[in-house]
Amino acid sequence: MKLRRRGFLHLAAGAAVLSSISHTVRADDYPSRPVRIIVGYAAGGPTDIAGRLLGDWLSKRLGQQFVVEDRPGAGSNLATDFVVHAPADGYTLLLITQSNAINATLYNNLNFDFIRDIAPIASMMRAPSVMEVNPSVPAKTVPEFIAYAKANPGKINMATAGNGSPPHMYGELFKMMAGVNMTTVGYRGGEPGLVDLLAGQVQVMFEGMTSSIGYLKAGKLRALAVTSATRSAALPDIPALAEFIPGYNGVGWFGLGAPTGTPPQIIDTLRKAIGDGLADPTMKARFADLGAEPMPTTLAEFNALIADETAKWGKVVRTAGLKAE
Repeated sequence: MKLRRRGFLHLAAGAAVLSSISHTVRADDYPSRPVRIIVGYAAGGPTDIAGRLLGDWLSKRLGQQFVVEDRPGAGSNLATDFVVHAPADGYTLLLITQSNAINATLYNNLNFDFIRDIAPIASMMRAPSVMEVNPSVPAKTVPEFIAYAKANPGKINMATAGNGSPPHMYGELFKMMAGVNMTTVGYRGGEPGLVDLLAGQVQVMFEGMTSSIGYLKAGKLRALAVTSATRSAALPDIPALAEFIPGYNGVGWFGLGAPTGTPPQIIDTLRKAIGDGLADPTMKARFADLGAEPMPTTLAEFNALIADETAKWGKVVRTAGLKAE
């Protein structure tokens, strides 16, 4: 009996060693087959574009296909849930965004804890939105708009890309910090909101620069400010909201994450490849075309950003009394 037990323990120990060696070899050989980048929004939007830009770079850099798979729904929660429950082997990754930080408070029945269940890999880029109005709005500056809104409480319609979306949160933060009352009109995405803004059915929107810049340059919409703390190189003549509302800052950001437990060698491989991309002049030019800029951070800084954003937007969600639809 003792011999059998000793033999079993010997075999178990050997299996554990082989498993460990196999796991290390797989991590060192990464990637040895195609990798999926899961995106929580529909094709054609800024998140999908960011994912494809990253996927193209990683495919060329690491010699395997990084394929974007769009899984829209529930404010990107369906995509996050899918990745959380995927094997932690580096072959199913998540394009993480500000929405993940917002959703932590907006939704109270999630099947995952984003900070616990997703391991950040690297930040990618950041891009402000634009506070823009239909040309029929008499205000031509942020102070004039605030005065106009206070003189017409509840009469200005603010379009959003959906409940709890970053454009919605930027608008709610503006309302909170400027002390104005506007009526929120939610749409299923930014594009239908822009259509109604162009038609004058709504008066103001805090929309992404990528989808707005063409209308702004054509004079079909009027930009009052960018939502970042400083001006954007894409619209250098447009002031930042923080110039009028000290402390205001609403910037979209994108990065890459993996299921918690993904081997550190794999995370290091991806971090290095992404870091090389952020320093590449061609990649920088492609970011600029999107009204964005590279966002290199250390892993500690990226973790801190996610924690800070979760706390910040959680406060806005609670103050505005927002709930997931």
